[in-house]
Amino acid sequence: MTAPTVEPPPPSFDLEVQTLIIGAGACGLVAALSAKEAGQDLLVIEADPLPSGSTALSAGLIPAAGTKLQQAAGIEDSAAQFAADIQAKAHGENDQALVDLLAQNAGPVIDWLSEAHGLPFSVVDDFDYPGHSRRRMHGLPTRAGRELIDALRSAAERADIDIICERRATTLYFADGRVQGIAARRPDGGLETIGCARLILACNGFGGNPALVGEHMPQIREGLWFGHDGNQGEAVLWAEPIGAQTQHLGAYQGHGNVAHPHGILITWATITEGGVQVNRDGLRFWNEAQGYSEAARAVLAQPGGEAYAIFDSRIAAIARQFEDFKHAEAQGAIKTAPTVAGLAEALGLPAKALQDTLKALPRGGRDSFGRPFGPSALQAPYCGVRVTGALFHTQGGLRVDTHARVMGQSGQPIANLFAGGGAACGVSGRADSGYLSGNGLLAAVVLGRIAGQDQSA
Repeated sequence: MTAPTVEPPPPSFDLEVQTLIIGAGACGLVAALSAKEAGQDLLVIEADPLPSGSTALSAGLIPAAGTKLQQAAGIEDSAAQFAADIQAKAHGENDQALVDLLAQNAGPVIDWLSEAHGLPFSVVDDFDYPGHSRRRMHGLPTRAGRELIDALRSAAERADIDIICERRATTLYFADGRVQGIAARRPDGGLETIGCARLILACNGFGGNPALVGEHMPQIREGLWFGHDGNQGEAVLWAEPIGAQTQHLGAYQGHGNVAHPHGILITWATITEGGVQVNRDGLRFWNEAQGYSEAARAVLAQPGGEAYAIFDSRIAAIARQFEDFKHAEAQGAIKTAPTVAGLAEALGLPAKALQDTLKALPRGGRDSFGRPFGPSALQAPYCGVRVTGALFHTQGGLRVDTHARVMGQSGQPIANLFAGGGAACGVSGRADSGYLSGNGLLAAVVLGRIAGQDQSA
């Protein structure tokens, strides 16, 4: 891919629109729906043949507090509690104004997508995600990101929103402190120039750019890249030439429960419901309750950069609400046996070590790593899967204000430039341990909604 550039605008553009959106993932499509609702003339360009992005590779779950769906399920929650959970997980490293913005607006976005656009969300109410003090993860029936992106695309089609695919933005035209437009490359190699009054960057982060990953987050550069290869970091690379602020470029979401070598995401419910991770020696090596993002580094530090998630059939039944888990079962990644020794043989682990590890798990107390366990032990039949650590997406990016406008080095916003999702700095603090489940899609849909609504430019 040719490195993105910043140049003065051409004398004229091939096409001009009021609002241009780069990227048709969750952020871009939500921004488009919002901008259309506000009566704007808009266009979405997408580098892929079809809208996909990192959203399609995720579980498609969006955390939100105070939704009508939560209320119907009898779940008491609030934006203030959600904000407190975000900051607690990120060790207080986030801008409070951004945390409050996302926490306060996530619920209304879910209600809007449900009621105005017919997305059939429901609350995941049968297990807890690390760091969330309430059950507030909202997803579509299959709990798959592909279903979410397809539903958003269908909503955009019903709204007569123009989406042009196979157009990758290569040049940002910038002059007099404002974005003037962009150049996009066609499949035939030619360029099209598009002028705009306002630009929304929904082009995600830089996890697919090994040079940027090595520069900003070297601790995960050996991890499996599980995100979308299109995440090449245009937003970050454009920042310096236009005088935009970036923030927390070392922040990312990892995941330490990706079936290996199958490359299929295994839901962390296999762990939160009482499962554990062991290494090749059949030994546990960390406190899994810290979260799946931190798990990536913990797993990669083990011999061979791999581990084994051990759980039971009760937990597997909960995990089957996720299409990815059912896919992993169909591919033979999940092993099941009536005894611990049988599971150890199926996974190639030392039987006695695995038996001793599971026997040592406390009931209703904390283990030597400080992890709390419930009163029930794992029971036959037993299940397990070999896993590795992966990088899912970056969490640092362009710093934005409460209108989703990109902040300039002067401390003032660049008036007609907006960012959301992976292009913007999220609320995961400075590293991987600050990632709270769903933070990626949280920033995508909320900032997308706000950027689409704003007409100040």
